[in-house]
Amino acid sequence: MAWFRREHTPLPPHEQESRVPEGLYVKCGSCKESLYRNDLLANLSVCPKCSFHFRIGARERLEMLFDSAWQELDAGLVSADPLAFRDTKAYAARLKDGKEKTGCYDAVVTAVAPMGGIPTLVAAMEYGFIGGSMGVVVGEKVTRAIEKAAQERLPLVIVSCSGGARMMEGTLSLMQMAKISAALARLDDARLPFISVLTDPTTGGVTASFAMLGDLNMAEPGALIGFAGPRVIEQTIRQKLPEGFQRSEFLLEHGMLDMVVDRRELKKSLVKSVRFLLS
Repeated sequence: MAWFRREHTPLPPHEQESRVPEGLYVKCGSCKESLYRNDLLANLSVCPKCSFHFRIGARERLEMLFDSAWQELDAGLVSADPLAFRDTKAYAARLKDGKEKTGCYDAVVTAVAPMGGIPTLVAAMEYGFIGGSMGVVVGEKVTRAIEKAAQERLPLVIVSCSGGARMMEGTLSLMQMAKISAALARLDDARLPFISVLTDPTTGGVTASFAMLGDLNMAEPGALIGFAGPRVIEQTIRQKLPEGFQRSEFLLEHGMLDMVVDRRELKKSLVKSVRFLLS
């Protein structure tokens, strides 16, 4: 039984809060400098004053990484609301809102195209769709991407940006952790590279599964990466956490990451890494 259904009516992407907001000028979330919006976009949504990395959408990420037009995979998969979840807002309404805000049918977009001249399969998560949460559609699309990479002998890049497993799908969402991890084990058996890119935020079940399983784990500067959030941890252990705890630089220093890479250098670093891992 499938807990998703297939649709295919392309929707235009829209701006949303997690991305660079609309308007002629944008205030940086770190240094509070007023930035000309077009200049910020030309700088890949990185503040030219303090290098603060704004969140960007999945399709913007793919456009940044690929050399040219890319072919989206499994675009029409949508959740069938397997638990008929009802809370303060019906899950079906949340799915509809996410689609209208982002132009995506769920919280990941998978595609294949050349990256630095190398045919590469990339899965980019969309935080604007219910916080980038991982449900059955995300699990299915990422698993299919891994299987396609194995079948066609392609390197795999997954860009994570997620609050973790989607509570509206309960245990079915948690099952995706094992499902994707098992598919990655088969990709490893096929001796094909998987590079994991962690962006702000990467938390919960995504961190506890595929986001930390890369042959190479790299992150953008200042990204929040962890399982439980820092406030939850402080309240649990009743201790003050170290400065910068769960930020990418802290994780690099403590051996949890291999690299921290500025977004403006990310494609170059990925291409260099893929070439090395394929050699």
